[in-house]
This record gives sequence, C-alpha cells and structure tokens, in this order.
Amino acid sequence: MSTPYASLLLPTLNASRDLDRLLPALAAQAWPGEVELLAIDSSSDDDTVSRLEAAGFRVERIPRSQFRHGATRNALVALSQASRVVLLTQDAVPSGPDALPRLVAHLDDPEVAGVSARLVPHPDTDPLSARTVLASPEASGLPEKRRLDTGQRLSGLPAREAITLARFHNVASAYRRSTLLELPFPERVFGEDVAWAARALEAGWALAHAHDAKVRHAHVYSLLGALERYRLDAAFLRLEFGIRVRSGPFEVLKGLLHELREDLRFRARHGTSLAPLLLRAPLLRGAQVTGQLIGSLGWNLPMGSAATRRFS
Repeated sequence: MSTPYASLLLPTLNASRDLDRLLPALAAQAWPGEVELLAIDSSSDDDTVSRLEAAGFRVERIPRSQFRHGATRNALVALSQASRVVLLTQDAVPSGPDALPRLVAHLDDPEVAGVSARLVPHPDTDPLSARTVLASPEASGLPEKRRLDTGQRLSGLPAREAITLARFHNVASAYRRSTLLELPFPERVFGEDVAWAARALEAGWALAHAHDAKVRHAHVYSLLGALERYRLDAAFLRLEFGIRVRSGPFEVLKGLLHELREDLRFRARHGTSLAPLLLRAPLLRGAQVTGQLIGSLGWNLPMGSAATRRFS
C-alpha cells in the first residue's frame, strides 16, 4: 500500500449533529492524492462511529474517562501513516473544496512545523458569537509566519510578546508527522495547542497562519459555558506565560465596557438586530470577563474538570 498524501485526524464525542456539516465538506475536498481518515471516539452514545466508518474512517474507541486533549491527539498521530497530518475538531467545517489542501500546502516551507487555518463563523452563527470569532487573530485574512530570532527564547521576551508569537490553535491545523512524534502535544487541561507551539518555537521551528485556508468554527456559549471557557483560558495564560488578563474589579468593568462597545460597532458594520445586544450581550460579556478574573486569580469552579472536554 502506498503512503497517503496526508492523514486526517479527528477526535470525536457524540458528534452526529456536527457530522451533518462536516462529512459533506470533507468529501468535497480536492486533495492531490490519497488521504487517510482516522478518528478516536470517546465512547459516543449516538451514531457517530457508524457514520464515520461509513464515510471511510478507521475509528478507534476509548473510554470517555481516558480522553485527554493532548494525549488523544498524540495517539492519532501515532496511528497515522502519512508524513503530513491534519487535525480537526468535530465542529470545524472546511469552507470550499480547497481549504484543507491549501492548509497542508503551507508545510512545503521547510521551516514550518505547524500551520493553523483561518477561522470564520458559520453563516447562521448568532451575531455575538460571530463577532467573537471575527475579532480574534485566528480570523485574519493576512498570511503570517512566526519564529524566534537566532539565540532568542520565549522566556526572555515580555509575556505579551511571547503569547503573540506562540498563538496557535488545533481546531484545523496541519503538521509534519515526524515533528509531532519528536515533539508531541504536552498534557494540559486546556491550551495544549499553544503550549505545543511554544515548544516548537523554542526548538527552532516556525509557525504559520494559513490565511487562504478558511474553516468555519464558532462556539455558542451559555452563560456558565462562557464563564468556564474564559476561566480556563485566563488560567492557562497565568500558568504558562505569567499573564493576568483581569487583575481586579476595575479590569473587569473595563473589559465589559470594551466588549459591549465592540458589539455595538459590529452591529453598526453588519446591520444585525439590536435585540441580542440589549438582552444577551451584557450577560454574556459579563460572564466572559468574570471568568477571566477568576482564572487570573487562580480560583477554581466545581464544574471545571467536567466542562473542559467540550472546549476544543
């Protein structure tokens, strides 16, 4: 059997609704060669496994309790056969038939260890969630390649500059398999992709942002979901980079006013309804900045360990 052009790797859990969008998009990808399809499923209760197998995936099953963001992805890499691997989350949908081939093409640069796709919201994503996605660096339409200068180390840089360099996501990303075998994802409750990116930079590799590889992905959070998601993010930044996103009540108020102002600006640019802003924005953004404060101060929430599985 010839070596595949690329291996597409997918961790899943109760993904049936996501597969309604994902599987047709994957079938439409115009790859230049054979692609290996692999999934590790965390004991889904729905028809995820049968649907994946019908679509050509080899599926390995693990107990739900064994899922770890880093370890499960490392296991997928170990199972793969191609020299280039693509990692997707189950709710990430390639936009157009060339999205994933374009993503992998950035690995033609021998300096690049990993490349992340451009993330944009789905057409039916609500305005508040869409604004969050489009405001992030991951939505940038500009090409980017980041690496440390010769002799430079992340630990020697200001914290904000270090996190800007190490910014990375594995929602839709491509890597050299050999690099991931030598430099696997570290085990983290949250943020294993950024922690890996920091290690790759320290090892002398470059990271790329594939502005021409568009993937649709957006989380629509409940208030508790937003609180926990932003707590985890702030806790990660505090532990890995020494950054406190929100240091006290004044910072929370400042952040809330900023987020609401940006929501209003987004509405003005895109002509969205005012109702979500008046009814939901103060609560959602309040949960967001409160979660940042809790994570920055190192507090935990009872829901923490159980909630992290769904944040990709």
